[in-house]
Amino acid sequence: LFNGSIRDNLLYAKEDATDSELVEVCRQANIHDFIIQQPEGYDAIVGNRGLKLSGGEKQRLSIARVLLKDPKLLIFDEATSSLDSITEHAIQTAIEPLIASRTSIIIAHRLSTILKADEIIVLKEGEIVERGVHFDLLEKNGLYAELYETQFKLNFTE
Repeated sequence: LFNGSIRDNLLYAKEDATDSELVEVCRQANIHDFIIQQPEGYDAIVGNRGLKLSGGEKQRLSIARVLLKDPKLLIFDEATSSLDSITEHAIQTAIEPLIASRTSIIIAHRLSTILKADEIIVLKEGEIVERGVHFDLLEKNGLYAELYETQFKLNFTE
């Protein structure tokens, strides 16, 4: 995000977008309600790199921009890694319609972000050690199952 308004940051993806398009993508990204609560609304300044926004707000605004751009390929690199579980769920909800209709690569250590993936590739020291869908990988009882069990236990005790 750059130092400008929310509107300017969104229009970077599609210069000729209408206000109704901006509102629609922001609703889909679960950020519209936050925006309209700001005194300046869509004209609120976000600060350099989104300084005036929380981590979740930055990510949801970025998702809205991607929705507006509508690319054929998406790459998410640790999209929810530094978020609390409530914000993570909001981000995942916003991402789901994005990845449903296009090729998406999701790089994640938090396995909750990839549970519904068509294919999961498990890497260890740069090598592919497993690949498959969530339930098949759990049944193999390999590295993925071990990582999943460890994360589930950590989340359960938090």
